[in-house]
Amino acid sequence: MGCGDEAFEQTHRASRSTMAEKGAGAAAGGERWKAALVNISEMGTNFDSLQKLLAKKAVFVDEETFAKATLTSEQARTIKTLEQRVEALERELDAAIAAAARARTEKRQAETAQRAAESHAQELTRELENTTKVFKLHMEELRSQKEEITKKESEIKLLEAIIQTLSRNDTSADG
Repeated sequence: MGCGDEAFEQTHRASRSTMAEKGAGAAAGGERWKAALVNISEMGTNFDSLQKLLAKKAVFVDEETFAKATLTSEQARTIKTLEQRVEALERELDAAIAAAARARTEKRQAETAQRAAESHAQELTRELENTTKVFKLHMEELRSQKEEITKKESEIKLLEAIIQTLSRNDTSADG
């Protein structure tokens, strides 16, 4: 057993006996305090043991080596940060490429819909033009029929007038 381990055991035993004496007549709350104090004393002992171990095992380097190691460590942190930034930028680029692809697809769909709408509008325009032509033909036919009716009405009135004149002449010749 090392020197630090012996000191730890002695401190641990001493703190346990002290705590046992203090908490002999305490209630359940006292038991928790007792356990907490034991834990604290154990941590102190562990800290002392760790400190002794570090003093024995520590590696001492000159300032130049330490400066190089520090620089290397800083460069490693910088590289890690830059790698994370590159990964983030790659994700953003992938997202932008995907968004552009979606936009191109939507644009193609919109262009297709626009062409369909234009085609439909042209079809409706042709249909309207045809309907207009048919309507003009019907209007011309109606006008010609109206003129014919007007002419025939004039002829009928003329014939009625002739009949009335002849009837008057017949009645006056008979009488």
